[in-house]
Formats: sequence, structure tokens, C-alpha cells
Amino acid sequence: MKLDYLAFGAHPDDIELSCSGLLILEKSLGKTTGVIDLTEGELGSRGTVATRYQEAADAAAIMKLDIRENLQLPDGFFKNDEATQLKVIQKIRKYKPEIVICNAVEDRHPDHGRGSQLVEDSAFLSGLLKIETYDNGEKQEHWRPKYVFHCIQDRYLEPSFLIDISSIFDKKLASILAYKTQFYNAEIAGPETYISKPGFLDLIINRDKMHGTRIGVEYAEGFISKKKLGFSNLDNLIKQNT
Repeated sequence: MKLDYLAFGAHPDDIELSCSGLLILEKSLGKTTGVIDLTEGELGSRGTVATRYQEAADAAAIMKLDIRENLQLPDGFFKNDEATQLKVIQKIRKYKPEIVICNAVEDRHPDHGRGSQLVEDSAFLSGLLKIETYDNGEKQEHWRPKYVFHCIQDRYLEPSFLIDISSIFDKKLASILAYKTQFYNAEIAGPETYISKPGFLDLIINRDKMHGTRIGVEYAEGFISKKKLGFSNLDNLIKQNT
């Protein structure tokens, strides 16, 4: 299956927190979407690998993803090296996405910045003819996405552009809440973590509200593009009150 959008997150729930709004919106417009989690989140203090897989599947159903896979890289310890890049390249060539989305360029969790650079490097290398990868024994064709966009996660980073997700924000929030073991839930026991505190989700909501305010809408998600963006026309720009 060829995808329009393929998002890579270091951990299950990274994509839901940062860019599920964009994926849900584009899916509603008829685009094909997918998520690949780099790790199983096995070092997380709450939940288990099994519960994370179930929660990721529940979130995928809410987002109506066409595919969701897990590369099973070691949580906290994966490297941006040749062997790991080849695993990411294999997925990019398999799904041939027009746009790749990945973690924040730098963030509180070291996996996020490392995962971001891993995917960015792999997306470039995927376009090189002489790098050989195989899928089910068949040699893959080289493929380079048109764009690689980076999410904004825990730390505030100035976005290159903002996407209005007001119309589907309730679905974004539902996809986040699919991770019942990870975020505040009075009915589930477990150690308190940075993201399980009662106020954490308010930070996510308020961030998207703040981004929305900047473009005159209720909620928006921000993205960083290292590649300069160009427009063939200005018809799709959001009309704002001046």
C-alpha cells in the first residue's frame, strides 16, 4: 500500500500527542495514513508492552489509520546507525509516503531528538539508488518523500507552519485517551509520572489552543520543516481577521 502520510514516533503515544490531528484531518479528506512506532515503550513506568500494543491499536482505530507497525527498536537505547537506518529505509520504501512526519528535532526525552534525526537521515538515504533493501525477498525501489516534517512535543519550538485541527480536535483527544495506562486515570493504579499527572493533558490542549490563536482558529498543530516550503497559489491560506 502506498501512503500519503507516514508518521514515525519514538514511542507509542508520541504521534497521538503531537500530530494525530493532522493525520485524522487528512484521512477525513481521503488521504492514506500510517504510523510506525520505533519502540514498544518498554521502559515506561506505567503499563506493559502488551497494554501499549492494545492501546496503540485502539488509537489507530480512532485515527482510522491504514497501517500501524512497530520496529521494536530498544526503548531508550536505539541508535542512529547504519543497521537502524536500513530498517527505517525499508519501511519508507515499502509504503512510499509523499510526506514523512517524525519526532521533535530536540525535546525532553532523548529518544525524541534521536528518533527525529534517524528518520530524517533515513528519508534522505532512502532515495539513493545504490542502497539496497529487500521486502519479502524482493529488492525494493528507491524512494524519497517530498517532505519531512517534525512535530512539536514537550518543549516549545517555533513552528514553520500551523495546521487548523479545530474540526477534529475531539478525535485527537480521544486518540490520546486511548492510552489508559499512560495518562491520568483514577481507576488505574501505577506510579505517578511526568505524563500521568492530572494537569498534563491540559498542557497539550492549551498548546494546541495557543497555536490556534496564532492563526485565528480554535485549535492547531505546529510543525517544523527544515526544507523551505513553496506555494503554487495562496487559495488554501487561512483567512484571518486583521
